[in-house]
Amino acid sequence: AAKARVPCVIFIDEIDSVGAKRSSSQMHPYANQTINQLLAEMDGFDKNEGIIILAATNRRDYLDSALLRPGRFDSEIHIAPPDVRGRKEIFELYLSKTIHDKTIDTEYLAKGTTGFTGADIENMVNQAALYAAQSNATLVDMKHLEWARDKVLMGPAKKFKIPDSETNNITAYHEAGHTIVRYFTKDADPLHKVTIVPRGQALGFTAHIPAKEVYGRTKSQLLAEMDVMMAGRVAEEQIFGIEKVTTGAASDFSQATKLATNMVKQFGMSDKVGTRTFQDDEQDGGVGFVRVNNISPAMQETIDLEIKQLMHVGLIRFIYHCKFN
Repeated sequence: AAKARVPCVIFIDEIDSVGAKRSSSQMHPYANQTINQLLAEMDGFDKNEGIIILAATNRRDYLDSALLRPGRFDSEIHIAPPDVRGRKEIFELYLSKTIHDKTIDTEYLAKGTTGFTGADIENMVNQAALYAAQSNATLVDMKHLEWARDKVLMGPAKKFKIPDSETNNITAYHEAGHTIVRYFTKDADPLHKVTIVPRGQALGFTAHIPAKEVYGRTKSQLLAEMDVMMAGRVAEEQIFGIEKVTTGAASDFSQATKLATNMVKQFGMSDKVGTRTFQDDEQDGGVGFVRVNNISPAMQETIDLEIKQLMHVGLIRFIYHCKFN
């Protein structure tokens, strides 16, 4: 169809759905046929044929290597989240579509939304406009935008589903643990807001916003963030005892485990494991159900112990904060 309409541009969104790595697995017999046909069609395009192919994906690591070679896709463009200047311009764009207070400081908003994407900012402005309408305000002002930022960061507040006093008490100490460590730890991101009003799926939330654009993280910064993650559970233990800890730290543990795993397996931040990296995806053994793991049992045990040690040290540092700050 494209060849009959030259010159033209073909855009394939989420190309990883049809261009994923080929496998000898018998579970998806048509997947390889799809990528093979796509590769054959792209090889058939001559330079003068007048067809330009563009594609987008959030999972570049899933794409077949043959798809990325020169002659098929010659250039790759990584679209990072906007920097402070970009966020300021995006705020101005979406605010221009609303009736808003002309004194709104978009520079301040841009600095306070580090890590937000264009879609996040659009959502934030839309939420602010809805909140202004619900408040019978004649225009959108900073108060509405800051409320919307908290909603995007922490989720919607559930003020009509307040838990009982015992649950609130436990949640308060849990969030206090996060707050104490984030406030007193030098390399942790600055504290933004703490609440025990249920938001989203959480009973409480301790929000933070990086002080500046983040292009890389030091080991001390990663350890500081891990200390913050572990602090909620330890606060519960210190106040209520080991038998009274709750399931509220499940998300914290999940994030801490992922961070510690990356530090050991990807970032080379373990003295015992060294700088060798380990991929999460195991190699295909060729039979579909069989997976080949190239990590020896001894090395796997070392990795597990190092991950456990990183998380355990985070618990010890929290107790230190409580005693000496």
